[in-house]
Amino acid sequence: MDIVVLAGGLSSERDVSLKSGMMIAQALRNRGHRVLALDVFMGFGESECDVTNIFEKAEENSFVVEGIPSQAPDIEKVIASRADKSPSFFGPNVIKICQMADIVYMALHGGDGESGKVQAALDLFGIKYTGNDYVSSAISMDKQLTKNVFNRVGVPTPYGTSLKKSEREGFKFDKFPCIVKPSCGGSSIGVTIVNSQDEMDAALDAAFEWEDEVVIEQFIKGRELSDGVLKGKALPVIEIATLKGFYDYKNKYAAGSAIETCPAQISEKATADIQKYSELAFKSLGLTTYARMDFMLDENDNVYCLEANTLPGMTPTSLLPQEANQIGLDFEDLCEKLIEISLEKYN
Repeated sequence: MDIVVLAGGLSSERDVSLKSGMMIAQALRNRGHRVLALDVFMGFGESECDVTNIFEKAEENSFVVEGIPSQAPDIEKVIASRADKSPSFFGPNVIKICQMADIVYMALHGGDGESGKVQAALDLFGIKYTGNDYVSSAISMDKQLTKNVFNRVGVPTPYGTSLKKSEREGFKFDKFPCIVKPSCGGSSIGVTIVNSQDEMDAALDAAFEWEDEVVIEQFIKGRELSDGVLKGKALPVIEIATLKGFYDYKNKYAAGSAIETCPAQISEKATADIQKYSELAFKSLGLTTYARMDFMLDENDNVYCLEANTLPGMTPTSLLPQEANQIGLDFEDLCEKLIEISLEKYN
């Protein structure tokens, strides 16, 4: 197959996405596909250049990145670096090249790439892509909308509320400690644990730096867990234990900052609850291909679903690939499997 792996973009998770995209592209090349790793924002070449034979030299025409930096990217600097200075989210020739592919592998994380906007655009151009449709992606990306769905169907989730930047003046929250985080962000960027009203202003500043709406929710003290779902079926649960602090951006991507255990060494009841609620969350959000649900487990073995990730990280050491490995799918197998189940939505 001729495959475009679409990555990068303009979200706070841009660097993570580029790394996912490069690893996915190599895995699919190892399986015999012609794969172009393409930065959705930077695009390829000049706007009028000939891309007719681009898949004949797909690997050498692909972007290459090193490791994931310890700090989130400077998006304004990224925008300023594009040669054509166009305001379009799609870089030069991106749509044209995607139309030439058999399928677009979505390796975008956060922002427009995971919110359903790119999915809707690809639908309008008749381009096939991996992952969920634009409606379920949009709902899942918004943490407050997700929380509303969870409350309606009985998926346990921490108490919380949303706050727009325009409503900030005089805002009070009376349940401490709490978590403040961007409503549609990922990789724990802009997330702060708040222990008192005095700490709230700085936390809101950090979250509003990324978005104009934030979620403030009850802090659950306990163990951090995650569970992937493929076609509605939950995978083995994984536990993430940080050596210092909580599972923030630095601890997610700095080597040696966290210990990940799969399957998680938790009670049979907790495992069953997490897998049950992962599948219920998946179904209630309208997801059909794959996703990953994040959980907290308190000291009384109560589970709380925090959010859904519809395009989770995809390097061999990311959480979803580690879970899939437990059921006999290595990283290359998983990359192929996600194409297979995504193509089913077009039949």
